[in-house]
Amino acid sequence: MTRRTSSLLLVAAVLAAGIGVAQFPSRSGSSARSATFGKLVRIEGGAVVDEDTVRTARETVAHSADTPTWTNPPGFESDVFTFARVIFQSDPAPGWGRGRQLGWWVDYPDADLNLSYRLQQLTAIRTDPDARVLKLTDPAVFNYPLLYLEHAGYMRLNEEEVDVLQRYLAGGGALFVNDFWSAREWDGFAAQIARAVPDRSWSELDTDHPIFNCVFDLRGPMHRLRVPTMQFWNPAFEAADPESSPHRIFRGEGSEAMHVRALHDEKGRMMILVIHNSDVSDGWEREQENEAYFSRYSEKIAYPLGINIIFYLMTH
Repeated sequence: MTRRTSSLLLVAAVLAAGIGVAQFPSRSGSSARSATFGKLVRIEGGAVVDEDTVRTARETVAHSADTPTWTNPPGFESDVFTFARVIFQSDPAPGWGRGRQLGWWVDYPDADLNLSYRLQQLTAIRTDPDARVLKLTDPAVFNYPLLYLEHAGYMRLNEEEVDVLQRYLAGGGALFVNDFWSAREWDGFAAQIARAVPDRSWSELDTDHPIFNCVFDLRGPMHRLRVPTMQFWNPAFEAADPESSPHRIFRGEGSEAMHVRALHDEKGRMMILVIHNSDVSDGWEREQENEAYFSRYSEKIAYPLGINIIFYLMTH
């Protein structure tokens, strides 16, 4: 498969050399419609995933385009970074119609595999070619120092999941959360996180924070880093104009501006990094669907920002 590689991205191969990606030691203890049938969920593209048995993104049928494959040298299979996506339950989103529900599986598995490939290709970080998907209640969750959550605005955690999340974050784990919109969704997500981390306050980051320049220099107006959902993309969006909307539809009150927020522990370590009101993962998922979208968002924003975030969270 032919993969386009921007000269802009290639600089990461040198800058990211030497990043530590050792895993934690194991411990015990289009607009898509989701139709849920017990433990089965229908994802984008129509594939059905069994939430109780699925283990990797690779075993799920890709829906956007062909996803890349690669291997790591023999003996290094475990000495890699693994993109690990969390399976969670969601309440139905108000106003989306009967049975309409967006959840953990949005942009999956294409985004996971494409970002893993670019990370492998453009930096010195060796990555797992299959990625991982798992529930918080899976004991293996402590093997992954970074977990990814998507469309978590209506996430609903049970008490066991809250307990695991609290222990995971206290033990040095980090969350990267992306692609949810509006004040309503922010409030829903923040309320669930507050159950696990009740005594910490969110910090608003601007692009002067090191996370925006640790590998790629993305400093400048935050509005310039907004990535629209491709099927709602307004091609007339003007990134230099804060009043310009990236979408042809309204995403809800409080969706007008992109926010990057963080939750730190008592020592100042970033536990959770959240991108609100931007669809960075669509830039990973839709790599081969639209050349103009790829050129404008995937290679200039989505991949550089994703690599920066992984690099920063894995080294701080």
